[in-house]
Amino acid sequence: MSNTCFRFKQFTVQQSGAAMKVNTDGVLLGAWTPAEQPGRALDVGAGTGVIALMLAQRNARLLIDAVEIDAASVRQAAANVQQSPWSARIQVIHTSFQQFAQAAAARYQFIVSNPPYFVNALQPTNEKRLITRHAATLPYAALLDGAATLLAPGGRLSVILPCVEGELFVAQAAAAGFYCTQKTAVYAVAGKPPKRLLLLFAREPAPLRESSLVIRLSHGAGYTPEYKSLTGAFYL
Repeated sequence: MSNTCFRFKQFTVQQSGAAMKVNTDGVLLGAWTPAEQPGRALDVGAGTGVIALMLAQRNARLLIDAVEIDAASVRQAAANVQQSPWSARIQVIHTSFQQFAQAAAARYQFIVSNPPYFVNALQPTNEKRLITRHAATLPYAALLDGAATLLAPGGRLSVILPCVEGELFVAQAAAAGFYCTQKTAVYAVAGKPPKRLLLLFAREPAPLRESSLVIRLSHGAGYTPEYKSLTGAFYL
């Protein structure tokens, strides 16, 4: 499949103009996030719009705002939304999350983000790479502050991060008054250390539920039944 296009069962993502291409992290978050109840959802750092489109496919009673700071990605995401079956329920907004959080009047049942995650790494000279991968433009504290402002009562924040950064985010979230209620360790291959953490947060205390997800049985041996079940409504 061409790198400029990624086809799912019910929609197609064009991505030649987007800073962040479709990747496993985004698909995992879009499929894993608990998004059953009706209301409004906010996708922070929309990229191609893939997570917003997945949420729209999963829940016909959901209105979705997708915020993106990169102008080329906004144009790409807006075009993908327009070509999808759910264009009436998704709005792509060109702004930083910090500015959006200050001005938005809406409150959200769900906020999802596949955020920039490098915190202390050497920053690249490529501006698009800096925006999509390094937390300089969206520090964890800014994401948490904005989520605290924008979440409706009972609302939830979900993110995906590498394991070390994920544990750092959990600690910062706790200091900001968020409770981690669900944590799924994601293993790329059975028998190897986990690569990602899927994390769900609430503003109200709740027991932490921990689980794990293995993507592949072993190198070249195909996908696990659990991964197929999670993503089966999307992948061809």
